[in-house]
Amino acid sequence: MPPIDNLRQRLNRLSQDLGNLLVDAFHSLALFAIGATIVWSAVFAFVGMTGKGHASIDDILLLFIYLELGAMVGIYFKTNHMPVRFLIYVAITALTRMLIADIQHDHTPNMGILMISGAILLLAVANLVIRYGSAKFPAAGPGAK
Repeated sequence: MPPIDNLRQRLNRLSQDLGNLLVDAFHSLALFAIGATIVWSAVFAFVGMTGKGHASIDDILLLFIYLELGAMVGIYFKTNHMPVRFLIYVAITALTRMLIADIQHDHTPNMGILMISGAILLLAVANLVIRYGSAKFPAAGPGAK
């Protein structure tokens, strides 16, 4: 029986190594595609702004969203960790963009402005909690048990 067990263990190791290789390849390909899409979208938005001859605050905030998404993909490429704080920054920027557009188009105060402002405050508090938690309770490093 030992030769059969040995063969089974070698096949198991081979299948795990092949599976890990395929997952890593898909991971890298997907990140590259997402990064390329972000760059393409940012360039397209920038060309649209130059075509208009000016950039509004709405356009500039859109470029910040692209910048934050690009930074998030870059960090994920380097560390294999999704920085949740960057997702919160993107959400805050998107809500700020929405708030500014709402105020520019409809100059009357309404509950929408209050709700968007409350959502921004809630996200800022969530970011504070995440930062405090990561400072107070740091994640274990790769060598830690």
